[in-house]
Amino acid sequence: MSETIELRGMGVSPGIAIGECIIVDRSRVHTSRRLLVSSEIEDEKRRFVTAVHESKKQLEEIRARIDAVAHREHVLIIDTHLAILDDELFSGATLERIESEKVNAEHALRAVVEETRRVFDEIDDPYLKERFNDIDYIGERTLRNLVGHKEQRISEITKPSVVIAHDLSPADTAQMSHDKVLGFVTSSGGPTSHTAIVARSIEIPAVVGVKGLFDNIRDGDEIIIDGISGRVIIGPDAATIEYFVRLRKECEKVDKELHFEVQLPAVTRDGHRITVSANLEIIHELGLLAKHGAEGIGLYRTEYLYLDRNDAPSEEEHYQNYRKVVETVSPGETTIRTLDLGGDKFNHALPMAPELNPAMGLRAIRFCLREEEVFRTQLRAILRASAHGPVRIMFPMISGLQEVREALRLLGEVKDELRRKGEPFDEDMAVGCMMEVPSAAIIAERLAREVDFFSIGTNDLIQYTLAIDRVNEHVSYLYEPLHPAVLSLIGRVARAGQSAGIEVAMCGEMAGKTLYIPLLLGLGITTLSMPAQLVPQAKRIIRYVTLEDARKLAQEVLKFDTAAEINTFITKTVREKWAKALPWDFTGEDLHATG
Repeated sequence: MSETIELRGMGVSPGIAIGECIIVDRSRVHTSRRLLVSSEIEDEKRRFVTAVHESKKQLEEIRARIDAVAHREHVLIIDTHLAILDDELFSGATLERIESEKVNAEHALRAVVEETRRVFDEIDDPYLKERFNDIDYIGERTLRNLVGHKEQRISEITKPSVVIAHDLSPADTAQMSHDKVLGFVTSSGGPTSHTAIVARSIEIPAVVGVKGLFDNIRDGDEIIIDGISGRVIIGPDAATIEYFVRLRKECEKVDKELHFEVQLPAVTRDGHRITVSANLEIIHELGLLAKHGAEGIGLYRTEYLYLDRNDAPSEEEHYQNYRKVVETVSPGETTIRTLDLGGDKFNHALPMAPELNPAMGLRAIRFCLREEEVFRTQLRAILRASAHGPVRIMFPMISGLQEVREALRLLGEVKDELRRKGEPFDEDMAVGCMMEVPSAAIIAERLAREVDFFSIGTNDLIQYTLAIDRVNEHVSYLYEPLHPAVLSLIGRVARAGQSAGIEVAMCGEMAGKTLYIPLLLGLGITTLSMPAQLVPQAKRIIRYVTLEDARKLAQEVLKFDTAAEINTFITKTVREKWAKALPWDFTGEDLHATG
C-alpha cells in the first residue's frame, strides 16, 4: 500500500498492536426465499434441525477447547450461545415459520433473526442493545451450516497477526492466544458487546465499529491499532511505526508499574481518600475486580437478567445472582441499580405498547413504579442479598421528589414483608438515586434530604442536557462531556451532596477518563466507578493530585465558555502538573477529547 490511511473506531480493549493483518471471513450469508410444496416441509425442518445440531457440536468443541485455558466467564458465554440454540424464540420460531409460510429454512431463520433485531433496535441502553449480537452470531453460524459454508477458525492462525473481520463472536475472541493474535479490528460492534468484554478480560487490544475498514485494507497489510483511542493506521510509514513502538514500550512499562500499585489506596497528596470502584456489566466480569484493585462495585447493572426469555426472572434467580456478587466483592461494597428497562424490552414477559421515544418514555423508575410487582420482586432479592455483605441500592432516572418517595415507600413495605417472614437483611442498607436527569440535578438540594448518596450517571446526563442521541452519527459530535452546562450541573449536585453530608459518586463514562479526574475531584466528586481495567490508572493520578490544586483547576475551568476551550486548558494543565502520573492512555494527543 503506497499511502498511509488512518481510520477511527471505538477502542474497547486497551493496548497497542503492530503487525500484518489477516482478514477473517465473517461476512453474512446470502439468503433467498424459496417456496416449498407440502411434501418438502418436513425435510426442510429436518435440514434446519441438522444445522442446529451441527452448530451445537461446533460450540461444544470450542467450549471443550477453551475450558482448560480460558476464564470461566468465557465458557459461560458459550453456554449462553448453546442455550439460544435451544430457545423457542430461535429454533421453535424458525420451525414454525417453515411450516406456516412454506418457506426454506434459510429464509425462515433470517426472518426470525431480523424480527428479533427490530425488537432490540427499540432498546435505548447500548449494553442491552448489543445483547442482540449473541442471537445474530448464532443465526449466522446456523446459516453457514445450512449452506455448507466452512468457517475459518481463529485457532488455525499460524503466525502473529492483527485479525480483521466484519464481526467476531465471543467464541472467536475466547480462542485468541497472545502468541498468534496481536489484536483485532471489526467494522461493527460496540464497547459493551460480549466480544468486547472477552477481549478486555484476555487483555488483547481491540478496536470495533470502524467505518470504511474493508474499503481500505487488504490481507497482509501492515497495521497499527490503538485500543484506547480507537485509531487504526493502515500502511504506516517508518516514522509512525517507530513512534508507536516507542509508545508501546512506554505503555508496557507503565502497565508493569500499575500492576504493583493496584492494591494501593487512592489518597490525594494532601490526604483526602477517594473511593475507586468498578462498574459491573455481567456477572462473568467479577474476576476482573480484584485483579485491577477495584474497591467495590459502584454500579451493578441488573438488566441482563431479564433478556432473552419469555418470563421475568424469579425472586430466587435475582437473589442467587446478587448473593454471588455480594459475597465475591465483600468486604467491598456493592451498589445495585434497580431495573433500568422499559416494559417493551422484556420480549414476551411484559408486553406493552411500543413507544416512539423510549429514551424518554416508560423506563427505569417510571416503569418500576407502574409495575409494582416486578419492582417488589427485585427489591426483596436485593434486601435478602444484603445479609451476605455490604450492599447499597440506587434508583435510576429519578426526575423529581415524588418518584424517590414512592420508591422508598415500596422499599419500606418490602422490608416489612421480610421482617414478618423472619428473613434477614441489612436494616441500615444505604439508598441512593442516580442523578442523570437535569431536573434532578436542579433540585439536588431537596433530593439530598431524601437519600443516603447520589451517583451521577454522566452518559444520560450529557445526553439529556444537550438534547442529543450519542449513538446517532449525525449529532454524536455534539456529545460534549466538558460542555459548561454539564459541568455546572455536576458541580451543583456535588455541592448539594456536600451540604447534606452525603456521598456524591460518579459512575458514567467520564469517571474513567484520566484527563477528567482532577477536574471531577475539584468539582466535589468523592467516589468514582468505571470499567475495572481503568481503576489502576485512576488511582495513580489521584495519588499525584492535591485536592487544593484540583479545586483551583475546577474554578478556572468554569470561567470558560466552550467545551473546546475547557479541553485545551485541562490538557495543558494536566500535562504540566501531573505528567509523571499520566498512565499510558494519555499520549501524544488528547485521546479523550470527544469523551
